[in-house]
Amino acid sequence: MREKDKKLVLESGREFYGYGFGADKEVVNELVCNTAMIGYQEILSDPSYTDQMVVMTYPLIGNYGITDEDFETRYPTLGGMVVREYNDLPSNFRYTKTLGEVCEEYGIPGISGIDTRELTRLLRDENGCQRAIITDVETPVEEAVKRIKETPRRTDAVQRVSCKKRWFSRTAHHKYDVVALDCGIKHNIIRQLNARGCNVTVVPYDTTAEEILAFRPDGLFLSNGPGDPKDIRGVVDAVKQLRGKLPMFGICLGAQVIAQVYGAKTYKLGFGHRGANHPVRNLETGRIEITSQNHSYAIERDTLQGTGLTLTHENLLDDTPEGVECKADKVFCVQYHPESAPGPQDSLYLFDKFVDFMRGEESHA
Repeated sequence: MREKDKKLVLESGREFYGYGFGADKEVVNELVCNTAMIGYQEILSDPSYTDQMVVMTYPLIGNYGITDEDFETRYPTLGGMVVREYNDLPSNFRYTKTLGEVCEEYGIPGISGIDTRELTRLLRDENGCQRAIITDVETPVEEAVKRIKETPRRTDAVQRVSCKKRWFSRTAHHKYDVVALDCGIKHNIIRQLNARGCNVTVVPYDTTAEEILAFRPDGLFLSNGPGDPKDIRGVVDAVKQLRGKLPMFGICLGAQVIAQVYGAKTYKLGFGHRGANHPVRNLETGRIEITSQNHSYAIERDTLQGTGLTLTHENLLDDTPEGVECKADKVFCVQYHPESAPGPQDSLYLFDKFVDFMRGEESHA
């Protein structure tokens, strides 16, 4: 039987021994959990996980392989993957590579054989999200903790994952032109916009308000992305100049940008929201939506007062804001991922709402 050759060491000093897969390299990243039962490829390729190592709580990972058409970005930047059982013999007629092969190709280390239930409870109940390192099994724990503490925290995640030049995603017989500000955009968001007759121009995160208006768009989309929203003040300033001039739709980091534009504040959650089954109440309709989520930061509910933003959605697990809107400016956003990659499709109507705003009609509820 193969001997355990890698270990995961937390900043607190806890050790978890396992088997390495993917890239054979040592990394230090923030350790977070995702409770989704499916969708490890979408998680692997979600730019919002930059500088984060994901603990998959579902025990079997890799069993349906990786499919070329299902990537959410061209160049995955996940910090690492921690799983209970890794399967290197996928059963799926669509698969083109194994999870381990893709992790190796993009320099993403993985470790299996970990008691992910214990690790998840540790992060949830005791320490919250903390940094960790995947290292050789023989590395002394004191040395591993030292390497974690000596590794600087980066604040340029959005800069690293955003496109460097504009690019286009067109659809036949288009009706609307949308500019998407790329802070780490997922491809399925673009697919959803294309499916509704939108040509999408994806631009770098540091594109100015004047440059955006020069495209003469019908609407502006603010994408998801990694890191602290306070690290991208330039994006907030640019969007502030466009407030009231264009219909706007924001997702995840884009929601936090919109909150800051209107004067609300954001804060970091203890262990974040990551999974495909988070219940959210739509306050306009009373309906409960099951949502896909991936975010470390949230909007401070108490700071919404007097901003012009109205709370439209709330999380039923912890009452945090999940969506806000300014109808006068045709601006709205949600903290979760309505594009459903991975996850349920309860919230796809939000893309229709954006189209309604661009059309100048009353929005979908």
